[in-house]
Amino acid sequence: MPFQKGHKLGAKKKLDRLLDKEAIAFKGYAGQKEKLKAVPDWQERLREFVDHLITESLPKND
Repeated sequence: MPFQKGHKLGAKKKLDRLLDKEAIAFKGYAGQKEKLKAVPDWQERLREFVDHLITESLPKND
């Protein structure tokens, strides 16, 4: 049976926020990519860490 476009079946992950169309990429150290993929929910955890890193780096207006 051929794949039908616009089908309603299949698992879709519901995220709190929309994902950007452009990927964030950086060069890691040797072996990090394989180890990172073994971490449960690594992508969402990394997104949260990036948000934390950004807010931590912003100047505070006191």
